[in-house]
Amino acid sequence: MPVIVKYIVVRDGDEKMTFATKKEADAYDKMLDIADNLFDFLQNSDIVLDETRKEEISLLLAEKRDEVMPILRGVSPKAQNERKKSASSSETAKTRSKAVAKQTASERTKTSETHTDPEAKSASKSAGKATPGTKGTSSKKSDPAE
Repeated sequence: MPVIVKYIVVRDGDEKMTFATKKEADAYDKMLDIADNLFDFLQNSDIVLDETRKEEISLLLAEKRDEVMPILRGVSPKAQNERKKSASSSETAKTRSKAVAKQTASERTKTSETHTDPEAKSASKSAGKATPGTKGTSSKKSDPAE
């Protein structure tokens, strides 16, 4: 029998939403907290709106907080969109250049392997085995007693 874990967000005794992960449930609960605070702010303001409109506006602002925050900081939405586009295009360019560099390095490796003389390879391998230490020194240690 499978065990299924569900995270349920409950507000004022009402089940608002069910989630599969705690992270999603916490994010939704936080969004509802923000909406409640915005509703209280609108309720205390001089704006004349019915409760339904205030609730809709509060939920909208809470759901879109990532887009609203820069606006409240004084950044125009157009400037924000341009920054995102330039950032994503520069990331795309970086990704492409990395892919090209890997492909070029891979091609160089393949080319050098195909153009290398097999006898030269075996000679360099055997030369490397003959002198495991430093170049120009023998592998025997001198005995001061001799």
